[in-house]
Formats: sequence, structure tokens, C-alpha cells
Amino acid sequence: MQNPTVADQRAPDSGRQEVTETSPGNRQKMTSGAWPGKHVLVVGEALTDIINTAEGISEHPGGSPANVALGLARLGVATSFLTALGRDARGEEIAARLRASGVEILPESWSLPVTSTALADIQSDGAARYTFDLDWCLPVDAVLPEVDHVHVGSVAAFLAPGADRVEEIVRELGQHATVSFDPNIRPALNGDPASALARFERLVALSDIVKLSDEDAAYLYPSLTAQEAARTIAGNGPVVAVTAGAGGSFLISGGDIIGIEPVSTTVQDTVGAGDSYMSALLTALLSLGRPPFNYSELAAAGTLAAQAAAVTVSRAGAEPPTLMDLQIVRSDEPAMPGRIAEHSPGPAQASRGRSPARLIKGR
Repeated sequence: MQNPTVADQRAPDSGRQEVTETSPGNRQKMTSGAWPGKHVLVVGEALTDIINTAEGISEHPGGSPANVALGLARLGVATSFLTALGRDARGEEIAARLRASGVEILPESWSLPVTSTALADIQSDGAARYTFDLDWCLPVDAVLPEVDHVHVGSVAAFLAPGADRVEEIVRELGQHATVSFDPNIRPALNGDPASALARFERLVALSDIVKLSDEDAAYLYPSLTAQEAARTIAGNGPVVAVTAGAGGSFLISGGDIIGIEPVSTTVQDTVGAGDSYMSALLTALLSLGRPPFNYSELAAAGTLAAQAAAVTVSRAGAEPPTLMDLQIVRSDEPAMPGRIAEHSPGPAQASRGRSPARLIKGR
């Protein structure tokens, strides 16, 4: 049964390839030219964003996990997606957009009578006020592909009845795959704060990488600063990244906090910015194995993620960058440390200037 419409006052965090659906009995590991042998499964909601601005109303495929899947595929990562869609015009448009960038939609995803929606009223500063009409459930008998990494998050990780199945999938796949989690908190959809925190901490305990916004941190740990909350989360083992919009971001992996400068850009809106950050962060870290990571690796990953978010906010709607888009951005940015340069589509032309990463000691 579909959930009633609810309002959420928070702002959002933020090579073409055709891939067809595969039958459950004939599902194989996908490959990617940019990241050979790495295969990610994203589990979570896909919906239609109905964007309301002063210029009028337009519709765009969206949903945080769907945006992450799209961002990963555009960056060359082999990506499968388990979601809940209806066989209607909106569902078909979502699927077509994802497939066009190389995302495999698992057949079990076609499980709803009507595709979910999110009405985003864009404010004067580019932030969005969301109203959701969302139904979230997953079939218990979905056949999951063999993957190297699984990503979950957003409403799908908290909203019943699908949230319980998401947690089961993480426990199952996490025995042999790395796991990432982005809570992308929506207070009106996450239930009472105590229950949301309990579920959050269960998923954190199963995760290798956790990304959240400073607003997520304030909701989950209201008595702590964002850095204190990050240290608390990191104490359970994962790498933690915290985004703060124009304030940049920081990462922690068992030691000092690494601050990442924001990338200057003209903001169209903030829809999908955090999702682009997440997909780029994963792209940078996928080849490194399990945490902890060293300073250079985290600084490179955080810098790439910030650049991806900057590209997205410069566009209307959730439009994550391709590898070529990031190459153009990086040609105007200081050189990045670490291994990510090895996976760029061509040699970066680094400009001189302030380092995009800094070490924050003793905090």
C-alpha cells in the first residue's frame, strides 16, 4: 500500500553503453573498460523528481540510490541496480536513462503498480523542499548478482517494509563484498529518531564506507559536532566522509581528519550533489580494497568527489558527470595526490594553486 504524501524541509545532500536486463538464471559479472572486474550492486529507491521552480514544473528521473548508480556507471564502473519501479511512463523513463549510461536494472525491480515521485520545490538559494509519494518494498526472492561492492542508503535503508530486506541484503553480500552506506536522512520518512539511529548504527557496523551530510550528522547525533559524530561512526571501522555544501567536506579513516576544499562553481540547484559525491568517492576507492586508507588515497578520493558534486550543482537536476566531464574540471584544479590519476581518461593538466586537501590535526 502506498504511503501518504509527506513533506521534508531539508535540502538534498546533493561513454555510452547499452545494457539489457538479464534473466535471474543467466546473470554474470559485468565488466567495465575503466575498472576491469569491479562490479557494484546499488540497492534503493528510484523515483521521478518533479522540479518546481519560478520558471515552471519539469520532471526528471531521480532517487538518491538511482543517482548513485547512474554516477558510478558514468564514471566507468560496472553497476547493477535493484529498486522498485512501476511499468508506467515514469518507470520506463527512469530505466531508459539508467540503461543509457550502462546500468543493469535487475528484473525483480519491476514490482510496483505506480512509480514513486518526489516533488522538489526549489528555493531562491537553489536548495529544495521535498514532498514524497513513495512506496518502498523489495521481493524476498530477488536473485542477486555476484558483486565486489554493494551500496545502500537513503529512504530505502529506513522505510518499511523494504528497509528490512535492504539490511538482509547487506548482511548477505557483505560476507564477501565491501559495503557503502549513505543515510541521506529524510526526517519525515525515517520514523522516530531513536529507531532511525538504531538502524543507522546496525548498517554502519556492516559498512566499509559511510558518507553523510552535516545535517544528517546533526539529526543522528544532535549533541555532537559533525567531527565528533564522524569520529563516533569511524570508531565502528568504516571510512567516513561528511559533506557540508559550500563548506566543503572532510574524511576520516581511523586517524586525523582530512579536509577537502569545495570547488567554486555557479549553482543551478543542489539536487543530486551528495549522490555525485558518493559515486565519485566510491569510484576512487574501489580498487584500494578495505579500509583504512592512507592520507594520499583519501585526499585524492575526496577531491574527486568534490569535483563531481561541483559539476552536478552547476546543472539543473541530478546530472552526475562522466569521466570526461571530470577531466575538464581537473584541468583547472591543483594536482591531486594518490592513485586516482592512474584511472583518468587522459593526462591531467594540473594548474598551480592551493591544495584541495588539508590535514586537520587533533580534532
